[in-house]
Amino acid sequence: MRIWSELTPDARKTFVASFLGWTLDAFDFFLLTFVVTRIAADFNRGIAEVAGAITLTLACRPLGALAFGWLADRYGRRTPLMIDVAFFSIVELLTAFSPNFTVFLVLRALYGVAMGGEWGLGAAMVMESLPPQRRGLFSGVLQEGYAVGYLVAAAVYFLVTHFAHQFGAGRYDWRILFAVGTLPALLVFYIRSQVPESPAWLAGKSERIALGPRFLWVSIARNWPLFLYAIAMMAAMNFMSHGTQDLYPTFLQKQLGFSPGTTSALAILANLGAIAGGIGIGALSQRIGRRAGILVCSALGAAFVPLWAFSSTLAALAAGAFALQFCVQGAWGVIPAHLNELSPSEVRATFPGFTYQLGNLISAGAAQMEAAFAQTHYALPGGRANYAAAMAALSWIDFAAVFAIVALGYAVSRERREIAFYRRAP
Repeated sequence: MRIWSELTPDARKTFVASFLGWTLDAFDFFLLTFVVTRIAADFNRGIAEVAGAITLTLACRPLGALAFGWLADRYGRRTPLMIDVAFFSIVELLTAFSPNFTVFLVLRALYGVAMGGEWGLGAAMVMESLPPQRRGLFSGVLQEGYAVGYLVAAAVYFLVTHFAHQFGAGRYDWRILFAVGTLPALLVFYIRSQVPESPAWLAGKSERIALGPRFLWVSIARNWPLFLYAIAMMAAMNFMSHGTQDLYPTFLQKQLGFSPGTTSALAILANLGAIAGGIGIGALSQRIGRRAGILVCSALGAAFVPLWAFSSTLAALAAGAFALQFCVQGAWGVIPAHLNELSPSEVRATFPGFTYQLGNLISAGAAQMEAAFAQTHYALPGGRANYAAAMAALSWIDFAAVFAIVALGYAVSRERREIAFYRRAP
């Protein structure tokens, strides 16, 4: 609270808006992961086919990051952010009324465009408004809006399914969930009335105008090794994240036979670990360095995979879920600050979001890959899918890839911890 009180009122408002935007965006995304089996039954499709909707959402996110990032770098952060939040809220409402699986897939693709735009804009607004020495802590808190969104999705999933079945509307439970997903639209009014334009964008406005509309391509040409490194890093990070999260509820429900209540409880516990990890490692990175924080988390995460996937008791599964997500999101807590600090100043709304989402595109098939391997390469006797083995195998590969690529980053560029994004008025 002392650190929070040190921020200017404008910085606090900007952080609240960006945190809520990312939280609600993640909430809408993770609703799908809890109802994969319900949608598969409703549209008479296989689990892997419905998991393909997750892949499609992730694959479309770079389009949103590029489009909304370019607008935000050219015309300011606030208005594109408001348009983006309204867009993904409308798409969520339309998803609730999908008449068939094809329309459902189209809407998940459009949602991916909207989701891709939000993170880069929100992260740039926050990092540009904070004192440099506080970026690590608030980077971790901001990124864990993602875990809070998962947490809220788990709680809402339990409540909606419980009451839908109580009142005889069980067959519509997943549609009700997506209708609830329109609530983020209310955030637009807060941004419009309370959040100021980024001071760093205002300070560099004349530079962007001088470069003209081609400023993004000029920046890529000048800094292409940095772009390639960031994309490779984010591909590995996204494989690690989605490989340990997206099919986790399906693993609990289909392989272990857990009820919605137990599934929600374990998902909530995992995300409490994620929140603790993101905030803790984000703050620690201010002392030890951004890359060092990621390296520590990837090494520890690999060690916790057996506890997370192969435990035979509920208590051990709970401990594994907490510990693994502490490490996964501990590494992610560093990312908003790290990418914004690496970014060329003229494309700070585009570079973090676009490289992040291109990494998402590369890793978009993580959930679908795990679902397919669980059914084929790692199938249990009798043909049942072995989600535990598939998730564990791919997670070990993911942690190793994160460690190797981030370690390579020391040779590509130096860390720019506490660099000033703009010169403040005396």
